[in-house]
Amino acid sequence: MMTLSSRAVATAFASLFLVGSAFAQTPAPAPAAKTKAPVVHSAASLECSKEADAKGLHGKERKKFRSECKKGAADKPK
Repeated sequence: MMTLSSRAVATAFASLFLVGSAFAQTPAPAPAAKTKAPVVHSAASLECSKEADAKGLHGKERKKFRSECKKGAADKPK
């Protein structure tokens, strides 16, 4: 025969299983894939990049060269 305390323990244990599933979180939906639009470079930018490649420039020197090159290309009449 079960005692009153045994029944209380059994009831509490069973309720943990039943109530625990009620508080379970559902997984969040996967975020949508972010697509970037392709970058369109100007003709002057592409030409300056080719010149920098020909000179073998990298890093800060390349960035400085391309910046000055593009400024010079913008100043030229079309």
